Amino acid sequence: MNDVIKQKLANITENSGVYIMKDSSATVIYVGKAKNLKNRVSQYFHNSSKLPKVQAMVEHIADFEYFITLSEQDAFALENNLIKQYQPFYNILLKDSKTFAYIKVNLKQDYPVFEITRKLKNDGAKYFGPYINGISAREVLELLNLAFPVRKCKEKIGKNKKRACLNYSMGLCKAPCMKYISKAEYRQIVNQAIEFLKGNEKSIESIIKTKMENYANAENFEKALEMREHLKIVKKLKEKVVANIPKDISFDAFAYVSDGEAGAVCVLTLRSGKILGAQDFSINDASISDSESLQNFIVAYYKNKAFPDQVIVNIQMEDEQAFVEYLQTIAGKKINVYYPKIAVKNNIIKMAEENAREHLFKRVREDKLKFKRTLGALIGLKNVLGLKQIPKRIECYDISNISGTNQVASMVVFVNGEPAKKMYRKFKIKNVDGANDYASHQETLTRRLNELTKAEDESFSQMPNLLVIDGGKGQLSATLEVLQNSEYKTIPIISLAEKFEEVFLPNKSLPLMLKRSSDELKLLQRLRDEAHRFAITFHRTLRGKAQISDPLDQIAGVGKVRRVALYSHFKTLEAIKNASIDELAMIVSKDVALNIFNHFNKGNSNE
Repeated sequence: MNDVIKQKLANITENSGVYIMKDSSATVIYVGKAKNLKNRVSQYFHNSSKLPKVQAMVEHIADFEYFITLSEQDAFALENNLIKQYQPFYNILLKDSKTFAYIKVNLKQDYPVFEITRKLKNDGAKYFGPYINGISAREVLELLNLAFPVRKCKEKIGKNKKRACLNYSMGLCKAPCMKYISKAEYRQIVNQAIEFLKGNEKSIESIIKTKMENYANAENFEKALEMREHLKIVKKLKEKVVANIPKDISFDAFAYVSDGEAGAVCVLTLRSGKILGAQDFSINDASISDSESLQNFIVAYYKNKAFPDQVIVNIQMEDEQAFVEYLQTIAGKKINVYYPKIAVKNNIIKMAEENAREHLFKRVREDKLKFKRTLGALIGLKNVLGLKQIPKRIECYDISNISGTNQVASMVVFVNGEPAKKMYRKFKIKNVDGANDYASHQETLTRRLNELTKAEDESFSQMPNLLVIDGGKGQLSATLEVLQNSEYKTIPIISLAEKFEEVFLPNKSLPLMLKRSSDELKLLQRLRDEAHRFAITFHRTLRGKAQISDPLDQIAGVGKVRRVALYSHFKTLEAIKNASIDELAMIVSKDVALNIFNHFNKGNSNE
């Protein structure tokens, strides 16, 4: 513990608030909240034994700051905002996984349409779902449309139409667009469909069975088999009913387990008395308590998802009232959070706990290996390269050309040790003649740094923590010159030479030789290979375009219209090449004719 931390600990307040931990380069590595800041922050620096996940973070703390809040709920809100802002290394940062599918019906419409959506809005519509783990929202909607003749289109009611569509002829729609059904009659059908979505499958099962029998009697066996497949989906829906859970109850069950180093969370999704699915997550954060870890996870989980009426958890929540109030604020409705004691919900949370424990057992090794390859390798690079901070964003550059033609450069980006392909960028080399790697790298880095100054492009506007150049000492020296003549001279830069996998550092005569088996070298190799692949792909694309391009396109004054006119008159490119200036001037202007003649005759006039 350094003197700065000791002094701050002596003077820290006992109010509620948010604290941020920083490393030696002033990078925020963790954000936490506390009912009592003094007690919570002091826990990190006590000599008592700590969980490995906490100790791993404490070893990198060089300073901390804190913010006092008026309430614990304010602390939840501020913590969430700061995590979004800083993306700290040791906080739970769930990747934005796919948004779940829901079925939506807007009852404010005169003739409502049932549709699939992945966006939930506070618009007064009813949403059913989510549909996950073996139940597809599209399959459920197909069942609904098959059994209930609701409209499938969004045609404007009252629009002048000459006839009803095919769905009406097939008995799949009552054609409200033609006003063949009243609002009251249509609403009865909609209400029956809603009852099905709420969990009453009896009516739809009967309808589909009747259809299957009718198709079979008519010897339309293909359609009969299709109905049988639909019945299997109905059966799957029925099997997910949980005994003694009312059909109007919906909740999510969260179970957190940890081995001290890593944690796992299982989320069971229960809607309308049915378990729709389970999701397992591996998490790695530096929270002091399991309760705090689970709270942080739940907040991150609901970032882009709809809240159920209830949330049940396997851990008694710390600061439960503030946590619930914060959830209600972001949900925009009342949320109940329970640590279940009644048998049924307790059994469900035990089921979630078993799933989480199995996930932790199976995935912990896999996640640890991934950590070694990515974040662990970044920590190692920071140490072996003597960097001031963990290189969360690394950019790697490679040049590609064949005999100096179509020269291109690639910029690939790794964030937290993994490819961020949306951040990749490519360059056409404009100002270098021939195959000159050094000059090409200089042009590329100059243009990249100029883009950083403009701050217009999503990728270019982000500051790299490390630049990696594909090449040896010469390539590094060339790019270092550009860097030192810019306002970004503090950005770390290295090069990686492929033959012996030598790592060259600025102002070092001898290369750094990393162990061939080290995660640090393997990460650099993945970067270099990806930059090489990206550059080669771009170069081949340009070469292909060049091979199919028309030589006339390279001549000043010849555009699409003149090119068509020339081919229309001369028929072939060879005839154009052999034409005199006067012959060409019959089709295009004298100046352009001269340009064409000189282009194909190396400037020697035949007149």
